[in-house]
Amino acid sequence: MKRGQRARVFCASMADVFEARRDLNPWRERLWTLIEETPHLDWLLLTKRPERILQMTHWKADWPKNVWIGTTVEDQESAEERLPHLTRVPAMVRFISAEPLLSEVNIASWLGSSIDWVITGGESGHHARPSSPSWFRSLLIQCMQADVPFHFKQWGDWGPGEGINLAVVRKTVREAQDGTQMFRVGKKAAGRLLDGETWDGLPIIKAA
Repeated sequence: MKRGQRARVFCASMADVFEARRDLNPWRERLWTLIEETPHLDWLLLTKRPERILQMTHWKADWPKNVWIGTTVEDQESAEERLPHLTRVPAMVRFISAEPLLSEVNIASWLGSSIDWVITGGESGHHARPSSPSWFRSLLIQCMQADVPFHFKQWGDWGPGEGINLAVVRKTVREAQDGTQMFRVGKKAAGRLLDGETWDGLPIIKAA
């Protein structure tokens, strides 16, 4: 605050603030108070349970301007199920984390009017599945058409090979759903270039 800069806090990256557990209620109350006491920080809260957001917060229609609320959308079914709940939350920023993206998703009807930011990426871990590059391109085009910031976080364990010296990288090859050959080279080697570019879109928020 003294530097005149805003910082973003991604809260509970390994948990879900809106998990239905009563033993977490005291911790949630502490979090709401902390958010109110730190208007110079933008708090990012991501959940797979957007239907519980309004039940578990006490802000009603008067939400702090430093809360960004998001939900995970991995496929069209989860988009249809979760986005109607998310769009009812009167937060300064509502966002989607389409990571891992497991199918093509059409969210055009929500972008701009209800959704302010899209983050997306592929899957990592022992059982990671390759995401089709066309799925990410589709999301990018939808965001461009709606003038919504787009952030491509990573390919995950499987990448299309652009910018990678495949001759020196141990790899497994699998065909993605759209027919693209994907190489299992690991998250670090796969990188985060989409069609040769990095996409670091971010909502522009004025200081509270």
